[in-house]
Amino acid sequence: MLGPKYEVACLAATQEIDKLGGVLGHQINCKTVDTRGDPADAVPAVRQMYATTPNLGFVIGCTSDEASTVVPIFGANNTVSFCMTGESEFDAVKFPYFFRLVPPDAADAVAMVAIAQNKGFKKIALAFGNDAGSQTFVQPAIDGIAKVSGMSVVSNVTLDISATSFQTEAQSIVSAHPDAIMMEALGAAGVALLSEIYQLNGNKMIPVIGTSAMIDPTFFSGVTAAIPTATFIANFDADNAVASSATPAYPLFKKLVLAQSGKVRGVGNFSTLLSANGTVHLYDGVNIAALAMVMSKSTKGAKYKNDILKIANGVPGATVVTSYAQGLAALKAHKKIRYEGVGGLYNFDAFHTSFGAFEDAQYTASGGTASVGTLSASQLSGL
Repeated sequence: MLGPKYEVACLAATQEIDKLGGVLGHQINCKTVDTRGDPADAVPAVRQMYATTPNLGFVIGCTSDEASTVVPIFGANNTVSFCMTGESEFDAVKFPYFFRLVPPDAADAVAMVAIAQNKGFKKIALAFGNDAGSQTFVQPAIDGIAKVSGMSVVSNVTLDISATSFQTEAQSIVSAHPDAIMMEALGAAGVALLSEIYQLNGNKMIPVIGTSAMIDPTFFSGVTAAIPTATFIANFDADNAVASSATPAYPLFKKLVLAQSGKVRGVGNFSTLLSANGTVHLYDGVNIAALAMVMSKSTKGAKYKNDILKIANGVPGATVVTSYAQGLAALKAHKKIRYEGVGGLYNFDAFHTSFGAFEDAQYTASGGTASVGTLSASQLSGL
C-alpha cells in the first residue's frame, strides 16, 4: 500500500534532477523492489536488487515492516538508505548509512494521544494490524494514554491484515463504547474494520485517530464507499509530520508530483499525495542525496554520506536552497548549502533521525488533507 507513494516521490524528484543533467553526468532512474512488507521476504528481495542493479546510488522507502532486516544489508554494502521506519531499535543504535526523515513510532503514537486529549476523548480503543510496522505503535500509545488524567484503554485488538472480515474485533470495539479508536490497519483491512464497526454501531461512526500511514488514497476511496464521505471526514483525524504548502519548495513539488499522474499503479487521485508523509519526505530525501553526491563529487555512499548531514543540518555560512536546481547552482559557485524541503528543515541527530513538528490532519472531500491544528512540542514532551 505504501510503495506507490514512495515511487511517486522518486519519479517526481528525479524528473527534475535528470532534466538538469542528472548527478555528475549520471541520469537517475527509479527501480521498485517489492519486499511484501515482510522481514523474511525482504531479505531475498534486497539481495536480488543488488544482483540486478549495478550503480545503485541509494535506497528510499524501507518501512517498519522490514527495516530491521534490510538496513544492516544496506550498511554492509555501503548503500545510503532513507527509511520511513519508526522502530525503536533505530532510536539508540547508529547505522552509518541509515537516515530517518520522520520521527520514531513512539513520537507518532504520542501525537495520536495528544489529538485525543485535545478533543476530550477519555475511553480509547486500540486497533492495530499484526504487521511489525503497526505493532510498534501499541505500547507507546498505551504508555501515553496512561499519562493523561481520566484517559484509559477500553479495548485493544490486534488485526490480521490478511483477513477480509473483522466481525469479532468490530463487535469487541463497539461493545466497549469507546469515545475514539486509535488505529493503523493499512489498505483493505482498515476499510473492512471501519465498515463493520459502522454497521454494528447503527450506522454511526465512532471517531478515529489514525497514524500518518492512513493518509492514503486507496484507504480513503475504500472507506468512503462504505461510509458517507461527510460522516467519515467529520470523524477521522490522523497525526502527520508537518508538511506545509507554504514552504518555498512546495510549488515545484506539487507540479512534479501531479506530472506523474497515471504513471504509477495503485494511486488514484495524485493530489492526495501532496500531503502524504512518504511522498513529501522521500522527495526531499532524493534531493538531499543527489546534492550530497554533487558536493562530494562521488555517487558512492561511503564518499557522500557525511555530506548528507552537512546539507540537512547546515553549517555556518550555508546558503538555504529549496530545490535541486538551487543547490546545484550554489555548489557550482562553491557555496555551502542547507536544504529546506517540502517537509521543512531536517536536523539529523546522532542516530540519523530527524524530528519534526506534528499536526492534526483531516481529509477533505476530494481526498486531500488539511491541517486543523499543530501539536506543540511542550504537549508532546509531557506525554
